[in-house]
Amino acid sequence: MLRLPAVAGQFYPSDPRELTRLIRKFTTEAPIPEKLRVRACLVPHAGYIYSGEVAGAVFSRILLPKKVLVLGVRHSPPGADLAILSEGAWRTPLGDAAIDEALGKKLIKACPGLREDSVAHQREHSLEVEIPFLQVLNPGFTFVPIAVGTLRFTELRELGLGLARVLRESPEEILIVTSSDMNHYEDEETTKNKDEKAIEKLKVLDAQGLYAVCRDDHISMCGLGPAVALLTAMQEIGAERGELIRHATSGDISGDHDAVVGYAGMIFN
Repeated sequence: MLRLPAVAGQFYPSDPRELTRLIRKFTTEAPIPEKLRVRACLVPHAGYIYSGEVAGAVFSRILLPKKVLVLGVRHSPPGADLAILSEGAWRTPLGDAAIDEALGKKLIKACPGLREDSVAHQREHSLEVEIPFLQVLNPGFTFVPIAVGTLRFTELRELGLGLARVLRESPEEILIVTSSDMNHYEDEETTKNKDEKAIEKLKVLDAQGLYAVCRDDHISMCGLGPAVALLTAMQEIGAERGELIRHATSGDISGDHDAVVGYAGMIFN
């Protein structure tokens, strides 16, 4: 299957030269300390004008392996709750990114809840916007996309446990790129306070705590499902902590501080 771009020209430039230039800008704006080998990262998925600097700050800090699992949220209703694509390629203005068929098959075997489903991926932007960053910074990578459309904690935990089994058994390094924005459409102060609560749970790899604080404090973190699965996997493989690389809000760009979206960039080791 060839998955065609759904949000090129909307969330990011459709011109390949402009797209490459923008990603280079986001990933070279600040002096980069020594790059880190990490097990996973959390990056936002809004339009690049709003969240590209946060994503770029993360991607520029880490050593990118050739195998990547991109874990995103399924925003729109159609499709399976846990949707994977295990063969084919995704096209962006920069060319085609190949799906890692061998890794896809291992994930399906380890995660019984996954369903092969192109419908859930067809229009979903949360995974698509991360691919150009990987194409520019990590040529020759292969990946597997998973779109998460459920908030049932048991299903998310089972997914995380399956991901951990694949990570443990792989002779090759696999990076989990988890795609999520933070709190949505409240004022700047409220969003920063809510984001801080969620980030504290992410830092200590507390999947249950993140789930509870988002539920109890009404934190509209759209990638809560993928993040719970990520934290479960990190706990299982013995990761120690998460680290915040950058936080921002849409108000930093738009100037509208009454209704903002929060963006967090984090790494996990």
